[in-house]
Amino acid sequence: MMTADPLTPLPERAAQALAALGVPAQCRAAPAGACTLRLGPKGQWTDYRAVAVPALARATLGAALMQARQAAQQTGQPTVLLAEHVTPPVADDLRAQGQPFADAAGNAWLPAPLVFITGRKPLTKPVLPATGRADTPAGLKILFALLCQPELADAPHRTIAAAAGVALGGVPAVLQDLRHQGDLPMLGQRRRLNATRPLLDRWAQAYARRLRPKTLKGLYTTPLFDTWAEWGLTPADGLWGGEPAARLLTNYLRPGVLTIYTPRLPPQFMARQRMSKALGQVDRVLEWRVPFWGTLPPGPRPDTVPPVLVYADLLATGDGRCIETAEVLYDKYLAAAFP
Repeated sequence: MMTADPLTPLPERAAQALAALGVPAQCRAAPAGACTLRLGPKGQWTDYRAVAVPALARATLGAALMQARQAAQQTGQPTVLLAEHVTPPVADDLRAQGQPFADAAGNAWLPAPLVFITGRKPLTKPVLPATGRADTPAGLKILFALLCQPELADAPHRTIAAAAGVALGGVPAVLQDLRHQGDLPMLGQRRRLNATRPLLDRWAQAYARRLRPKTLKGLYTTPLFDTWAEWGLTPADGLWGGEPAARLLTNYLRPGVLTIYTPRLPPQFMARQRMSKALGQVDRVLEWRVPFWGTLPPGPRPDTVPPVLVYADLLATGDGRCIETAEVLYDKYLAAAFP
């Protein structure tokens, strides 16, 4: 079997992998630099708008699904997620969500033409695209501060560094990178954030992959799990994130995991809730995450992190009910700022 040149764009390599397995596939140019995969025999093909997410994993699944659904709404076409490699568990999740996918190794689920291939491993280790300074942990912190306060875009570098909780010296390179990506255009002599939902979802995807894993400090169980809303969490104790924050903001989700952002879990708080270390348990646990920001603007509630972070945390679970709640949260709190 011939291997595709890793320098070939991902959509073309995915099409080549499908064609090698006997699935007629063509990569076709679409407006605005996008592309379409035409799949199936002549006269019976289906055109899928391609959405490339090279590093597709359980943590980035939610944000990738949001990108695919937005593309479907904008184009009126079904979408196909394209990745370097889709593992069998992620393939099962995508199929359960009804989202077509294909990868450069030949794994795919396509309703039309009907194709389901999983378990194929790449012949070589996938080479992911190089990332800029905006995709580093420091860059993601800066972009988070801008997403929470778009007016910061034209603030002095020192102000941005303080809001993001990063060293001052790293700010110029990140802002320059964002400008090159088109996310921070100049309006005259002033910077402004190109605040769109695609930018929000790209940040959520990169956050799940590069920054969120670094925030987790501990998992705990408590017999008082179901009474979490009565705990009286104060800013001195921490801020609710993820599923409990979504419940408080939307009244739409019953949490299966409790998330608290705090530099340190107060011993008195842990004693009141009778918390103990979780030993292998992953459901109905409390996760302690450390804040990664400097300062935050006032939000809809004083006891939750900003909706931008709640949205990203929900997507990072890869859970269908959390992804649905993220959509509700977006409509209620984020749609006006990120159209």
